[in-house]
Amino acid sequence: MIKIFIDQGHNPQNPNAGAEANGVREQDVNYEVGVLLADLLRSNPNFAVRLSRNTPTEQLGTSNATSLAARVNAANSWGANYFISLHCNASTVTSASGSEAYVYNRTTPAYPLGEHILIGLHNATGLPNRGMRINPSLFVLRRTRMPAVLVEMGYLTNTTDAQLLSQNPAAFAEGIYNGILSFFGLA
Repeated sequence: MIKIFIDQGHNPQNPNAGAEANGVREQDVNYEVGVLLADLLRSNPNFAVRLSRNTPTEQLGTSNATSLAARVNAANSWGANYFISLHCNASTVTSASGSEAYVYNRTTPAYPLGEHILIGLHNATGLPNRGMRINPSLFVLRRTRMPAVLVEMGYLTNTTDAQLLSQNPAAFAEGIYNGILSFFGLA
């Protein structure tokens, strides 16, 4: 059984609330996609899954630091095999569009997992695959004891991305799920 911890990035309100643009709140999209992804994984006997936020109003921590630590500690104490943190991007360049993923370094199994997830997202949503990024400074990548991928699913500041994220979160869940299946050779 492959244990996957899904972190729906950000809290419903501060501390650690997410970005907001075009009338869409990042924390709401992250929550919804996470729940849908968990349902897909739970329907497959190869996976066990846990979520960082189990209700739309669940707050983790009392500061940005304790919110991030709560997510990492839950995954580490469960003994997850993989950690996937869901996010939405934002940019001052409103034409910026697509999905990208971050990992701690290139040599971890998280890197090819991220590549598969990005292909799955592109196939399910049609959004551009912006590729893999290395960022060892991100807390959830640095402090997890298992391979971790932070997925930026799309740009809230792009009207097309924002509309797709808010109106069709199932496409993002399906894309990530298909990427996971492909990574494990189960597709």
